[in-house]
Parts: sequence; C-alpha cells; structure tokens
Amino acid sequence: MSIWWKINIVLISVIALYALYELVVRIMMRRSAKTISQEEFQAGMRKAQVIDVRERDEFNAKHILGARSFPYSMLKETFSSLRKDQPIYIYDQNKAVSARAANMLRKKGYTDLFILKGGMQEWTGKIKQKKID
Repeated sequence: MSIWWKINIVLISVIALYALYELVVRIMMRRSAKTISQEEFQAGMRKAQVIDVRERDEFNAKHILGARSFPYSMLKETFSSLRKDQPIYIYDQNKAVSARAANMLRKKGYTDLFILKGGMQEWTGKIKQKKID
C-alpha cells in the first residue's frame, strides 16, 4: 500500500471522527436544551439565569453583561446554586461546552435550559470587557 493511500485513510478517519463528534454534540443539545438566537436570548435574559460555562479567565476577559461565571470544570460542584424554577440561559465560546453543561444540568433535574446559538464568538449585544492597560 502506498503512502498516499495511508494518508487518505488517515484523513478520511479524521473527517469521520469529527463528523461523529458534531453529531453527538447536536444530539446532546437537542435532548437537553433548546438553541435560541441572539434576539431570543436578549429578550428573555432578564427573566433567566444567564451562565457562562467558559473557564474563569475567559469570563474575566470578556462576557455578556449580566452573566454569571459557572466554568464547566466546576459545574458539578456549583450547579446547586442555580434555581430550578427559572430558565437557565447557557453560553460558551461556540456550543460544545454548552451542550455538555446542559446535558449535565438536565440529568440533575433542570428542565428549562436554553443555549445561545453561536455563543460568545458571535455575540453582538452588551458585554463587560476587561480594560487593557
């Protein structure tokens, strides 16, 4: 077997694994939360708990105004401070961590979960950003 066939097999395998990963994330999101647009997110965020599941340094650098930091790595220890009687709006940089966070919260009994489509990466609303000296 030539080197080109081996390279093609590796590339096809990587693409297949990435496609499988994306499929798993989408299924997890559909089962656990509803994905909403920026407009829907902004319209409902005053009546919801807005949580940022990125790591604390990313949150401190820039986050949606009014959001609370709940890093995914700490969520298992801190989720109990979230109320089950109010909607929870979740965001991260794009969507993968939000899907995992929503899935974990769903398993803990939270039902009113929403994920920001596009995450912080595509957010155009008000933000709080650390000033660079």
